[in-house]
This record gives sequence, C-alpha cells and structure tokens, in this order.
Amino acid sequence: MPELPEVETISRALAKGLTGLHITATEVFSPKLRTPIESLKTAPLCNKKILGVDRRGRYSLVRFEDDSVLLMHYGMSGVVRIEAPAERRKHEHIFFHLSNGMIMKFECPRRFSQVEYFKNDDIPVLKKLGIEPLSDEFDGNFLYNAAQKKRTPAKLFITDNAVVTGVGNIYAAEVLFAAKVHPQLPADKLTLKQCVLLAENIKRILNLAIECGGSTISDFRHVDGSQGAFARELKIYGRDGEKCTVCQSVIQRIVQGGRSSFYCPECQKMAEK
Repeated sequence: MPELPEVETISRALAKGLTGLHITATEVFSPKLRTPIESLKTAPLCNKKILGVDRRGRYSLVRFEDDSVLLMHYGMSGVVRIEAPAERRKHEHIFFHLSNGMIMKFECPRRFSQVEYFKNDDIPVLKKLGIEPLSDEFDGNFLYNAAQKKRTPAKLFITDNAVVTGVGNIYAAEVLFAAKVHPQLPADKLTLKQCVLLAENIKRILNLAIECGGSTISDFRHVDGSQGAFARELKIYGRDGEKCTVCQSVIQRIVQGGRSSFYCPECQKMAEK
C-alpha cells in the first residue's frame, strides 16, 4: 500500500500536471472500488479550474475553484496516470478528460482504492486523521505525551493514523531501527529521549523517501509509470534472516496487527524505563 512518501510523490506530480486545467468529461467503467464510483458520472466536476493538488495522510486531494474536492486513496494497487488518449487498460476504472487533451486515468486491479467527490473540504474521513508527521507541530514532546497510558506496542503506536498519519509498515520498521526501539515495546514505556529519536527519524526517513520518489514495493508506480528508488535505502524492512548492517546479528521477523515487523535483537533491545 502506498505510504506517505509515495502519496506525496504522486500528489506533487499531479499538481504539476493538473493545476490550471479543467476536467471536460468523466467516464466511469465500474460500479465501485472500495466505495461506489458511479456517482462520479454526474458529479459537477466539469469546467471548473483546478487550483492544485495536495496531500492529507495517504489521500491525494484535487482542489477546484469552487472549494470542491476530488479525494483519492490508492489502496493496495491504485495507480493514477496522466496520458494521451489510448485504448483503455483492463483495470482502468475512471477516465477524467482534461482541457489540454490529456486524460487522468485511475487504475486499480484489486479495487481497494477510493475516489470520491465532495462539495467542500468538510470530509469525514480526514477528520479522523492524526497529526501530519512532517508538520512543525510534530516532535518528540508530542509523541511522548500521546504515548502516555498507551500499552500499544511501539510499532503499532507510530502507525496509528489517529496519532500520527501516514507512517506505514515499511517506514515504521526503518524508523524503529534507526531509533533503536524494539517494535514490541509498549508505547507508555517509551522515554522522552526515545520519542525525540522516533520523531526525528520519522521526519528524516520520510523526507529521504520523498526525495527518492518513494519505495517500489509490490504495485506502487508514479504518475509517469516510473518506480520509487527508496527500496535501495532500506536497512531492515524485508531483510529477515540477513545480518544487521550495524552489529551483524540476524534480523528477526514477527507479526503485529496482521503485518510483518522486522528488527535487530541486538540493536533494538526490549529495554523499558
């Protein structure tokens, strides 16, 4: 599933490709993705200037001059492309025809993605999201205060979108390794120093991943069809059974919340305050 760096990369590319244009027509080829999409056929999307595209959590938000918003979540396999007219691919579900003659195409083989139109930015799903990790308000003190009285394991704590939004499975593994925090350490056992390290590394690693265009894991692709390069920078994610690059211990894998977690038993000891 695309995480914050991938969605930020997609949103920036869409902003370059869409800002100042208008949607001239919408074609919908399927009844639903994660949510119904047939209503997009009649949604008042056409002939309104696109002011820009930004991101909230893992959502891309296409903003129009009348304050309406087209919200997109890419699920496990969603891909959006801006291309010249061509024959429709099998899993392309929506075509947004643009005023420059190009088409914004939304593809999703697994249909876990979401595309919805809202009359304004009062979008219920966005209200449930926590703080943005790249914002000035997010720091070690925020994380430490949020962790109090929470017995949630550290990995699940920093991937909880109600606490901090957009830190997914891949980047959580890298952040915990860099901060030397065991993924199973209860959140309320995190020290202020550990929270400072976690917050600093969340910002550092997410920004580095954005610079690299994200990580190509499974189905992720950019708007132009290219792949992210951050996978080359991964220190621990997906490396179970290999030797740690720091201490040469064997990297371990466990399952938390139905997702794989990777850690070094020597660098990330289960220490509690």
